[in-house]
Amino acid sequence: MAALNRVRSLLFMPGTRSDMIAKIPRFAPDVAAVDLEDAVAPADKEQARATAAAAIDALAAGTPGPGGSTTVLIRVNPVGSPWFTADVAAAARCAAAGLVVPKLSSSQDLHELRQALAENGWTGALVVAGIETALGVADARALLAGGLAGAYFGAEDYIADIGGQRTGAGTEVLYARSQVCLAAYLAGVPAIDQAVVGLGDDDFFRADAQAGRAVGYQGKICIHPRQVELAHEMFTPTPGEVAHAEAVVAAGAAGVAVVDGQMVDSVHVKMAQSV
Repeated sequence: MAALNRVRSLLFMPGTRSDMIAKIPRFAPDVAAVDLEDAVAPADKEQARATAAAAIDALAAGTPGPGGSTTVLIRVNPVGSPWFTADVAAAARCAAAGLVVPKLSSSQDLHELRQALAENGWTGALVVAGIETALGVADARALLAGGLAGAYFGAEDYIADIGGQRTGAGTEVLYARSQVCLAAYLAGVPAIDQAVVGLGDDDFFRADAQAGRAVGYQGKICIHPRQVELAHEMFTPTPGEVAHAEAVVAAGAAGVAVVDGQMVDSVHVKMAQSV
């Protein structure tokens, strides 16, 4: 399984909405996930599967890639659910680049996922793991060391699983949020931060994204197309940040100890290089 390079935004959209899937190039997220899980009622799962696959194929027929510069994935239902096997088979037959697998929680889940990919001859699929259960968070390092393409932290499902309560401050998920980010870093894959479910508060989205970026996340879940631009704003260095980073790198190379009144050492140079 290959890895993703850059994921500032992971936009989810319902598998039942072929009209929205057709607009992926317009929305221009780094990664789009056509959703067969949370966005689809149990009675509509089979129809959504067919609709999603056909819409992704239609998208691929009209652009150089399924979503232009966007990587298009399908979020299947969880491993062990009644729909998982058929979801993977349908995804493997269409133009999707890979899967988003929600609620990945155990080594057995990972084994069954690999088995399903092999049975469909899809060894090159990109797989983004949803780490959003108590067990998944606890075992995140082992799960993400398995050669996946990336991971997202699902705060809402995690809190529902552990029996907590969501708050605006988010301190109840800080440990789990940090654990998933750390596990992704150690695995060398992008970490995608939790969703903001309130769609009308751009300032809160920015603040939550900044908090995720401070922890170490490279991007953010988007549950509405209007959040994509906000995610790109927050996870793309500003010209001022780039200029400062260039100055720090140059100072480090020259042996200069201070930039803009701040000490420069090897740690600061490393941080600047990442910018």
